[in-house]
Amino acid sequence: MSIEQSARLFERARGVIPGGVSSPVRAFSSVGGTPRFMARGEDASLIDVDGNRYVDLVGSFGPLLFGHARREVLDAAGAALERGSTFGAPTEGEVLLAEGIVDAVPSVEKVRLVNSGTEAGMSAVRLARGVTGRSKLLKFVGHYHGHSDALLVAAGSGVANLGIPGSPGVTEGAARDTILVDWNDEEAVREAVDAHGDDLAALLVEPVPANMNLVPPAPGFLAYLREQADRCGAVLVFDEVITGFRLARGGAQQYHGVAPDITVMGKIVGGGFPLAAFGGPAGMMDHLAPDGPVYQAGTLSGNPVAVAAGRAQLDLLTDDVYAGLEAATRTVADGFQAAFDEAGLTAHVTRHGTLAGILFGDGPPRRYEDVAAADHARYGRFFHAMLDRGVYLAPSGYEILFTSVALDEPTLDHVVTAAREAARAIAGEG
Repeated sequence: MSIEQSARLFERARGVIPGGVSSPVRAFSSVGGTPRFMARGEDASLIDVDGNRYVDLVGSFGPLLFGHARREVLDAAGAALERGSTFGAPTEGEVLLAEGIVDAVPSVEKVRLVNSGTEAGMSAVRLARGVTGRSKLLKFVGHYHGHSDALLVAAGSGVANLGIPGSPGVTEGAARDTILVDWNDEEAVREAVDAHGDDLAALLVEPVPANMNLVPPAPGFLAYLREQADRCGAVLVFDEVITGFRLARGGAQQYHGVAPDITVMGKIVGGGFPLAAFGGPAGMMDHLAPDGPVYQAGTLSGNPVAVAAGRAQLDLLTDDVYAGLEAATRTVADGFQAAFDEAGLTAHVTRHGTLAGILFGDGPPRRYEDVAAADHARYGRFFHAMLDRGVYLAPSGYEILFTSVALDEPTLDHVVTAAREAARAIAGEG
């Protein structure tokens, strides 16, 4: 396939954009080659500027439960845009979206809308510190909560791709109050709470980590975190930017039956537009300005176009949608695993409900170190073999698969066939 136009655009972009991309993982740094510049999306497909068509298993890294250009979402956003792009004033749409979130997410009574998952995570941490009067955070190695200074410590996803342990520009002071423990390690959590409990403002967690590949919680681990947060009086924060509205309508907390104190949401909640949120019990959220002393603000927060798109997407969520999404994810995960097994490759596909991840190593992974030890060079070869066969995977072995209900049976058959061919091809490379 020709990628001439993508190559030209990438060269131009490198002259005016750091790395040629607006977010690091898009640069293909961990898989090599030239990133594809996309022109449009249709249902389950992406079409690049050279006219190549791909089955999309990235889905903009999570927001697109219904695939690309879902008519109800486009119509809602278009109608909102005709009324004006931004007002810097309250709108009815904000109220309706907030009511929809409160109705869906078990632990949330009030919610504040923001513009990105990073902003929501940063604000949730500030709220936890403001409520408790404490400074320290307990964070898990490999969990990614956005790129704010205090949280960019032993993070997964893009930071892992680039081999950056934290980041230049993050001061010792910003990182000093972040305590790191291994995921799925109850003893490490207990020891950290024993040592720092009086100073812990929050236990911050991806309830189903999906930025260090997919590493589900061990049975009972989330409930154990709830107990430990209660034991020391810390705030339990679930970062559900990925799992929210994807693992279930009420997110991982509904799926696993464990309620956090603060929930961070993003991706799906904006219907493909820049929008995120954080919420919790009214008594906690009322610490935010203007009702309380914890300050948070944003000129474009509650943007009317993004709010309309988010409302339209949330209105589409039904039990049948989740059944279809899980069935598609199962088909892809089982098909990939069968392809690897038939080709004699050491690889494990982890599936957790509607989420799945590919690991070229022994599995299933239990913590970040298991993912870091995988054969990421082989993932890169598999990525390109799939790309050549018209299937677009995440350009990093630390990311996961995102399916959509737009994946019909013929498309799923194509994906599974491509996986078999790609697995045989890279197995033959040794």
